[in-house]
Amino acid sequence: MKTPPGLQALIDDGVIDEVMRPLKSGKEAAVYVVRSGDEIRCAKVYKDMAQRSFQQRVQYQEGRKVRGSREARAIGKATKYGRKQQETAWKNTEVEALYQLRDAGVRVPEPYGYYHGVLVMELVTDADGHSAPRLGEVELAPEQARGFHRFLVRQVVKMLCVGLIHGDLSEYNVLVAPDGPVIIDFPQVVSAAGNNAARKMLLRDVNNLTASLGAWAPELLDTWYAEEMWALFEAGDLRPDSELTGVFAHDESAVDLDSVRHAINDARDEALIRQQGREAAAEMD
Repeated sequence: MKTPPGLQALIDDGVIDEVMRPLKSGKEAAVYVVRSGDEIRCAKVYKDMAQRSFQQRVQYQEGRKVRGSREARAIGKATKYGRKQQETAWKNTEVEALYQLRDAGVRVPEPYGYYHGVLVMELVTDADGHSAPRLGEVELAPEQARGFHRFLVRQVVKMLCVGLIHGDLSEYNVLVAPDGPVIIDFPQVVSAAGNNAARKMLLRDVNNLTASLGAWAPELLDTWYAEEMWALFEAGDLRPDSELTGVFAHDESAVDLDSVRHAINDARDEALIRQQGREAAAEMD
């Protein structure tokens, strides 16, 4: 295929030898399958954000460190230089998070380097060597769903222990490899201690996973792992190996339990509808 402009510099520098095919394209970046020597990897080319608003990113960027006072002032004033620095910081965040999470034992794609604004990393594959499917694209037995849920909750705990929250975790940001789920896409990663919306984002991340996997194991919808781990985190007691039960006693004076329960019930209803649909389809076969 024709080499995309963003990858030509990597070929010129000998970082990669060939661009094999496009893998996916989203709002933030385009990902390509590339060859580096005998290794097949993927390269994430971040799209130019200069023509897009940064307003949607403000909630994620709160609490992130800025390189210097000049950059911070420029970003605050939204000058041309500030926007450029903001865009650079947005891209660098994912690279830094990948290395940090990899070192913390979180199952993420292995990063191989960041060159000319392009992230080169592991290509996550299935048992046949094809690009691994997303979690939302696979059918699971109830026990598989429970196992995936246990594993992913543990990954979220490990992330929180190093002060990070994914911020956009769902069945679309988890790949299913032969050895289990792999979490991807971290440009919006959130500082757990420095962002006022951190708790809300953690609950959303875990609830997204629970609702998705609860479609295969509905009893998961009655668990409260996010609330439990956040309480431990706030108390300074959360550890990578902390035992979680999924049971949490809410402070009814501080929490709108009706709205929380409403969200959980909606997820449960959706899961039951999907389950009934699968059972009906099975009866027709």
